[in-house]
Amino acid sequence: MAEVSYKTILDIQYDLKDGKTTVEALVNAYLQRIEENKHLNVYLEVFGEEAKAEALKLDKKIKNGEPVGRLFGLVIAIKDNICYKQHKVSAGSKILEGFTSVYSSTAVERLLVEDAIIIGRTNCDEFAMGSSNENSAYGPVLNAQDNSRVPGGSSGGSAVAVQANLCQASLGSDTGGSIRQPASFCGIVGLKPTYGRISRWGLIAYASSFDQIGPFTHSVEDAALITEVISGKDSYDATASSVAVDSYSTKLKFDRKAKIAVFPSTLNSEGLHADVKNAINTTLDELKADGHTVEEVSFDLLKYLIPTYYVLTTAEASSNLARFDGVHYGYRSPNATDMESVYKKSRTEGFGKEVKNRIMLGTFVLSSGYYDAYYSRAQKVRRILTEQVRGLFKQYDFIILPTSPTVPFKFGEKTDNPVEMYLADIYTVLANLVGIPGISLPLAKDDAGLPIGVQVLADNFKEADLFAFSKLLMEHKSVKQDTPTSTLS
Repeated sequence: MAEVSYKTILDIQYDLKDGKTTVEALVNAYLQRIEENKHLNVYLEVFGEEAKAEALKLDKKIKNGEPVGRLFGLVIAIKDNICYKQHKVSAGSKILEGFTSVYSSTAVERLLVEDAIIIGRTNCDEFAMGSSNENSAYGPVLNAQDNSRVPGGSSGGSAVAVQANLCQASLGSDTGGSIRQPASFCGIVGLKPTYGRISRWGLIAYASSFDQIGPFTHSVEDAALITEVISGKDSYDATASSVAVDSYSTKLKFDRKAKIAVFPSTLNSEGLHADVKNAINTTLDELKADGHTVEEVSFDLLKYLIPTYYVLTTAEASSNLARFDGVHYGYRSPNATDMESVYKKSRTEGFGKEVKNRIMLGTFVLSSGYYDAYYSRAQKVRRILTEQVRGLFKQYDFIILPTSPTVPFKFGEKTDNPVEMYLADIYTVLANLVGIPGISLPLAKDDAGLPIGVQVLADNFKEADLFAFSKLLMEHKSVKQDTPTSTLS
């Protein structure tokens, strides 16, 4: 099969309109690459025949000059915690093995309306709990650049699907960095939108006040277009915002000088990889040279981010995951003998170790003797964090910080030390705690060629500015590297 390379969805659409390729050819090329890269363990299920059928329908529409959606020609994958009607969804867990969704998430419905083709569901850490994709009941996803290293988590499968060109884009979910950190580890673009920007209807909940769906892409342009399509109010989700969705994809020119805040504590933190620090400093130096204002801002709450995040998210998880009980749906233990053992054995056998750890921690912090000491205090810290960050955005346009303290680490490197694993999220959880949008951009590499993501945060519902500024940064990469493209062969 001839090689076809695409940087953006628009490039695909130009070739489709000019007759240089067909949607059928694109789908077949992706299916071939998926088959050739099975060892990466990216897809839990591939919707091959269905994708081919949809491709033929779309090719016919294009040939006949019929109206097509804004995403025609886009072949996209979805994380295995996003519901798609009459398709299986398991959240990477044995407890939902074989479960078929009876409805589609709002994000999926909006993709389909605009003629995107969903090619499969991707592997992930169980119930989106993890930073390495080592917690999936179906085995780890391998980083396509170096198979001995993790792809990041929890949306590792969605990240590698784009990294390895097994689709043009994918959807993941971000509760504490689960889109941005894998994007950093895989050298691609990953966006966590403002909380409420994209409906959570049909997203299997981990922590409801943190979770957000977002895209993985090769380019800022594609991230902007996909976000534009799937954003907006939704009558099925009371937390989905009614704030008007901007035309992100047509406002990608950043034509002013930005004022940028930097937290010195993030760059002087123990455990920050030297190459990551250099990448951030190089980016900041280039911005200064280009006339942008970069100022250091004291932020002494960094040490409280991880404990606050884990107290609150585990508390919400203990409540959300109570529905998986072996009675209503999903896995039921064959060893159960009465109602009590149905609950105990089904949950014990169905949930993995990390999920059980977090459920127990969440139950503990919500218990009567410890509620005020942990959960209540964490909520107060969250409020203080939100007030401080909102105050910052009255003076600054963006905050720049690392996406991850390290480059992709090796499998097993952090599994024996859960605290060290949790600290992998130290730079990403802030955006989820206060609800602001954040994006990871592949702006650098270390000496070994491993990718390094630079994270940019913006104020609530300022995705338009965030995309435009991100495109500017991508056009002035601090370390010269090949532009990521979708290469099919």
